[in-house]
Amino acid sequence: MSRRVVRQSKFRHVFGQAAKADQAYEDIRVSKVTWDSSFCAVNPKFLAIIVEAGGGGAFIVLPLAKTGRVDKNYPLVTGHTAPVLDIDWCPHNDNVIASASDDTTIMVWQIPDYTPVRNITEPIITLEGHSKRVGILSWHPTARNVLLSAGGDNVIIVWNVGTGEVLLSLEDMHPDVIHNVCWNSNGSLLATTCKDKTLRIIDPRKGQVVAERARPHEGARPLRAVFTADGKLLSTGFSRTSERQLALWDPNNFEEPVALQEMDTSNGVLLPFYDPDSSIVYLCGKGDSSIRYFEITDEPPFVHYLNTFSSKEPQRGMGFMPKRGLDVSKCEIARFYKLHERKCEPIIMTVPRKSDLFQDDLYPDTPGPEPALEADEWLSGQDAEPVLISLRDGYVPPKHRELRVTKRNILDVRPPSGPRRSQSASDTSLSQHTLETLLEEIKALRERVQAQEQRITALENMLCELVDGAD
Repeated sequence: MSRRVVRQSKFRHVFGQAAKADQAYEDIRVSKVTWDSSFCAVNPKFLAIIVEAGGGGAFIVLPLAKTGRVDKNYPLVTGHTAPVLDIDWCPHNDNVIASASDDTTIMVWQIPDYTPVRNITEPIITLEGHSKRVGILSWHPTARNVLLSAGGDNVIIVWNVGTGEVLLSLEDMHPDVIHNVCWNSNGSLLATTCKDKTLRIIDPRKGQVVAERARPHEGARPLRAVFTADGKLLSTGFSRTSERQLALWDPNNFEEPVALQEMDTSNGVLLPFYDPDSSIVYLCGKGDSSIRYFEITDEPPFVHYLNTFSSKEPQRGMGFMPKRGLDVSKCEIARFYKLHERKCEPIIMTVPRKSDLFQDDLYPDTPGPEPALEADEWLSGQDAEPVLISLRDGYVPPKHRELRVTKRNILDVRPPSGPRRSQSASDTSLSQHTLETLLEEIKALRERVQAQEQRITALENMLCELVDGAD
């Protein structure tokens, strides 16, 4: 009689647990906008959530430690004239966040370490180049100040936030609305999904589609895709009978999926959150009350179902903490921030271990906050893997670091069609050049005055805090 051999994996017993009630963030009016983004972004310092706001778009930024009931007058980040659709923290500066809006703009914000007294209304920089709503944002994983945006105009723009310049504009690649964009681990390739039901891999610097697969899932509902650590692709979608699916693809052979998992029948789009350190993908459906998770391995059947975390309340959105923000002393391998209608609840994924020592098999070196490249180096064709850090002694976020913006081109931030902007000096007439110089000087003076005003406001806020503390 043969015994069934159980697959060996240190992640077989991963379990999810909601944080205690006093660790949740209560009384937050989560946005009701019908858009398939996660509505939540988190890093080792802050939690940001898109909220309902009259007369424009706003999001709230809370220090992670500020749990419990949030005061209804707590300052918001406001500046957009229409709803905010996506937010994303800069991976190389925990105080910098980008927001994208229905008003066609992207704004990049510096969040202070102290709690501001009034709403933050002045972004460090506003990026204007899309002609329709901007619904997708993604920072480059290894290059400093490089931000990708995708809009309802079916265009992907890659920006240098440090100068306000458009580095690349990818037009005529997507005939319809872009649903999702994801960088690979070193930021040399993009994976995109589109309403035309095609999964594409794009080399953004060459402006070329290097591989594509039509209808990776037969159903009509939106697709999502993420790169794995070894360059494969995970996609979520729907079968012809509306069953939700998870597929693993090898971009070198897009004919058939390496593995295909069918789950349940539901119309909620599955948002995949992939952890390259453990090679686990977590699937969170909007409107679901569960998180399914799978381990991806090199051996058949390649995609292994681990477990499902279930709760009573459906999720409106989900934030995923970077690895450096986890508590290694508790063998925590993932932490989610689940959005309800009026609150945000942390959900902690843990590997049960008896020892209190650092578990180095659970925590390989992970991407840290230092960029590996400058924006110009990446644009010129260089690639670099993320700069890794050890979590053996835990991670302490660095103090407030300011993002400095030096604008170069202010008259025309949208390049001509084609992947790269290039203009020789001889193209510009003398009068145009003089006009540019004058406008740049005026702009620089305005920014200097604005910076001084912000500094005065910051000092006033510190003074108020000191007075309150003395009372």
